[in-house]
Amino acid sequence: MRYVSTRGAAPALGFEDVLLTGLARDGGLYVPESWPAFTPQDIAGLAGRSYADVARAVMRPFVGGELSDEELGTIIDESYATFSHSAVAPLVQLGPSDWLLELFHGPTLAFKDVAMQVLARLMDRTLTRRGRRATIVGATSGDTGGAAIEAFRGREAIDIFILFPQGRVSDVQRRQMTTPCEANVHAIALEGTFDDCQNLVKALFNDLPLRDRLQLAGVNSINWARLMAQIVYYFTSAVALGAPKRPVGFTVPTGNFGDIFAGYAAARMGLPVARLVIATNTNDILVRTYETGRYAPHGVTATMSPSMDIAISSNFERLLFELVQRRAGRVRDDMESLRAQGSFALRPDELALFRGAFGAGRAEEADVLAEIARVKASTGYLLDPHTAVGMFVARQTVRDPAVPMIALATAHPAKFPEAVARAVGHPPPEPERIARQRLLPERCTVLPNDYAAVASFITGRTRAQARTS
Repeated sequence: MRYVSTRGAAPALGFEDVLLTGLARDGGLYVPESWPAFTPQDIAGLAGRSYADVARAVMRPFVGGELSDEELGTIIDESYATFSHSAVAPLVQLGPSDWLLELFHGPTLAFKDVAMQVLARLMDRTLTRRGRRATIVGATSGDTGGAAIEAFRGREAIDIFILFPQGRVSDVQRRQMTTPCEANVHAIALEGTFDDCQNLVKALFNDLPLRDRLQLAGVNSINWARLMAQIVYYFTSAVALGAPKRPVGFTVPTGNFGDIFAGYAAARMGLPVARLVIATNTNDILVRTYETGRYAPHGVTATMSPSMDIAISSNFERLLFELVQRRAGRVRDDMESLRAQGSFALRPDELALFRGAFGAGRAEEADVLAEIARVKASTGYLLDPHTAVGMFVARQTVRDPAVPMIALATAHPAKFPEAVARAVGHPPPEPERIARQRLLPERCTVLPNDYAAVASFITGRTRAQARTS
């Protein structure tokens, strides 16, 4: 398996190089040169198998023989041994054709753990085998940072620096990043928004001399390996509900478009997906693009679902690459238009392709609170605000009642106690892990939204440059 950049000017790479590279050197995102194909018989053969077994089958084509089956299997087994539920991603039925896919049974109680635990072990293995160190730099709107720090804490070959917007993540999310005491962990509270954090990370990666000197690597969903691991739960849940004999739909609360693009990848691989529904909060660039055909970011509004408070959905570039029939020059033009003019437009045929594969809807703040209260009253189930966005949009979507709709439950409600309490009158029960973190000292550095300040902080603390200077 080879990987190509969405912008076409970076070299094609194998899996391990893509794993360590993250963002392509031309600023694009790596995607598989071609999509692996699963036949209906292949998909039917996944029924009744463990999550780890399905993960091996789904991920194997993407690693392109660069890991043996035994190595890949060991990494997967170790990754999911950290989860509190034996099914890893269990389904819960809330209505005749309404299902939740619980993705929050990992160590930081968010869906990011499903991929991050795998990514950390893949990177650690590759770096150790090559005798290298790496500097991981990431931006988070909440959950990615905690999951990354938890997965990479204490790893000898890696120093990790996570930028998050000061005051714009929940207390639980912040403590998950600031309480780990390992010397290789650096939490940075940036005086700005998530998009400021994301833009600084991209700027660091686009500073090629700095990138090479510090051996920068990325763990945001710009890293293909993250999406590769997320494809798995689309297969496990669809097969559990009858695929390939019957199609299923998915509603995905999303800000950066990575999680739902994993669903698109599953469909391209042969999974019978009836519909992929984009669910956003009031920060609705994806819904506005779907409705108008114009991708035009504007300011970010802080909401009770902070992981979705994003103005620029980076992973949409991967879908754009597919919508324009993989014409990298067209992607480059659109990305330049976004940089210079603040927007770009899909052509009518491209917009038709987008609408043919996806649905889209938004949930306002009042909708989120009402949805948490409604589901609790009718089923006893307690949603976090991100999952509530997905459930609300799923209910608003016109669909065939014979086709199951799976809404992705992306976080445990205890990560957002204030929002839950507003909706149902009391906070959710607190898992022991969260209660313990409340008592731990925090360690964090506040930095201005300034490239030089962030670059200087990272340069002065990473160990990777000692190996490359």
